[in-house]
Amino acid sequence: MPNHPVEQPPFTEPNANANDFDCIKCGAQMAFDAAHGCMACQYCGNKMEVNGDDSAPTATIVEHDLEHGIAEASTRGLGVELRTTECRECGARVSFDSSVTATFCEFCGSTQVMQQEANRNLIRPESLLPFGVEQADAKGRFKSWIGGLWFRPSDLKQRANLGQISGVYVPYWTFDAWADSRWTAQAGHYYYVEEQYKDANGNAQTRRRRETRWEPAWGSRRDHYDDVLVCASKGLPVELAEKLKTFDTTKLIPYAPGYLAGWRAEEYALPLNEGWAKSTTRIEGDQRSRCGNDVPGDTQRGLNVATRLSETTFKHILLPLFIASYRYKGEVFRFVVNGQTGEVSGRAPWSWVKIAAAVILALVLLTCLIGGMSLIGGGDGG
Repeated sequence: MPNHPVEQPPFTEPNANANDFDCIKCGAQMAFDAAHGCMACQYCGNKMEVNGDDSAPTATIVEHDLEHGIAEASTRGLGVELRTTECRECGARVSFDSSVTATFCEFCGSTQVMQQEANRNLIRPESLLPFGVEQADAKGRFKSWIGGLWFRPSDLKQRANLGQISGVYVPYWTFDAWADSRWTAQAGHYYYVEEQYKDANGNAQTRRRRETRWEPAWGSRRDHYDDVLVCASKGLPVELAEKLKTFDTTKLIPYAPGYLAGWRAEEYALPLNEGWAKSTTRIEGDQRSRCGNDVPGDTQRGLNVATRLSETTFKHILLPLFIASYRYKGEVFRFVVNGQTGEVSGRAPWSWVKIAAAVILALVLLTCLIGGMSLIGGGDGG
């Protein structure tokens, strides 16, 4: 991703209202159209570009200084009047158009949702990836995904009962940093010596034995991390969030309330400082792996790595996801579709009959292979 200027977060109040997205032709509410990338009226077909947020000082993506962001406040709220519900089961807080009535939770499918007062004190998203996949396309990708799974029940595609599928903007933190690491370790170099031994019949034999020569080693490296993603959602399961790898953050655009029209957005549940702590753990783990690869020789031990992070910046962004669940024989399984790329990630039941059959087949083939080799060996001996 190209470097962005580091600026302090703006401190302005939201000035949008519920009528910002009225169609200028018929007066109906407009919504963001993922297929055309613009605002569209479902009644008269009128289309218009998404207006930028008037309170934003620039039309570029800004990396905010991390220390300032943690110590101070950023622009608050989503810049548009929304209603909010909180799920009693998974705890997700989702915002949506004031004209919409929410009867279920997009994240877990529970009907135990409660009306809440929108949190106007939340940091406003700095940028987002707009939806580029329509709901019908998301459903089709789910069917293709579930039909191509291995070791699953044969009737899964036919009997998987897809429930509601909703497009939701999910909150993420992104972090940039320079990592300066110094490391020390013991580098091991293999060498071989010959030794004498006696076999089972008492005959003298010679063999090579591997030894290791240990030497002290040290070094340093400097690496840049750009847009390390940390999911700030409470409703999205960690195992599903970690599987999503295809978000292209180079396509981020400045946030504008219009992109939320007709869609839903989850409030972040992971504070900035906790998000930075997760990012730091990930960066330090990656640096340890990189430093380990720098150790010379054939093996190593006693690796110690000290990492200092500098020029740290952050962004609060929204990423588009279709979230849904489906039922198979009474059990609920959840899945998500990347609203930018169409990538599908989810859970599905296993067919233990197919797995057992595959294991038995593998054992039969292995037995035949060993038997064939024994026959070949016996024939040579004769």
